[in-house]
Amino acid sequence: MNNNLSFDAVIFDMDGVITKTALTHAAAWKKMFDEYLLKREKEHGEKFVEFTHEGDYLPYVDGKPRYKGVASFLESRGINIPFGDPSDGPEMETVCGLGNQKNNAFNLVLEKEGAEVYPSTVSLINELKEAGIKLGVASSSKNCKPVLERVNLLDVFDARVDGVVSAEMGLQGKPEPDIFTTACDIVKKTYKKSIVVEDAVSGVQAGVKGKFGLTIGIARENNTKELQEAGADIVVEDLEEIGGLEGLNKIFIDFNK
Repeated sequence: MNNNLSFDAVIFDMDGVITKTALTHAAAWKKMFDEYLLKREKEHGEKFVEFTHEGDYLPYVDGKPRYKGVASFLESRGINIPFGDPSDGPEMETVCGLGNQKNNAFNLVLEKEGAEVYPSTVSLINELKEAGIKLGVASSSKNCKPVLERVNLLDVFDARVDGVVSAEMGLQGKPEPDIFTTACDIVKKTYKKSIVVEDAVSGVQAGVKGKFGLTIGIARENNTKELQEAGADIVVEDLEEIGGLEGLNKIFIDFNK
């Protein structure tokens, strides 16, 4: 237990922060949306414009709950279909149906290829755990639990607020701060003495809205500027730049003088 630390809890996003699954999600989204857009071209005569990472995934889908991401992208293309119900099959032309189709694609890749972690993040998590800092994972993904199980990290966290928990509790998704504040509430720590670690613009916005003591942005997508504009207190390309536990403590102190 390290009693000299100025913060009490760290809440991590999962995809792109702990695990290298953000790119798996992005590939699954592209596959689903391109197939759907080609189908619309064939059935409605709408010109096919492919789903791109920079132009579509990052601004409309990244970090958001699954169905919110579907709705956000479709709205950007002026496509209006029924919302449907979360129980909709992947063949149904509804927001939920498309979201479920994407989820099937993601799970196939996860089953086939497994998941990898970012070593620097796991190293910091282990340091924090040893120092007695409360740890939370807050993710929009409904696949959070199986992914963390795959990489043997599920039991490390004192709180898990993911897409499944959010649906059960009626929490709003990012950019609202609900999942981060709920994780903090579970570990009984104040937001002002807690840290949020995120790689998505919507997640950074959530950390800022929640008035956390420090919001760290990880620019995995060459998106330092976007994360800074979203309000991140500090942006790094990888957590190894933080300098471990002591470095994190110094940064927290500097931003809370």
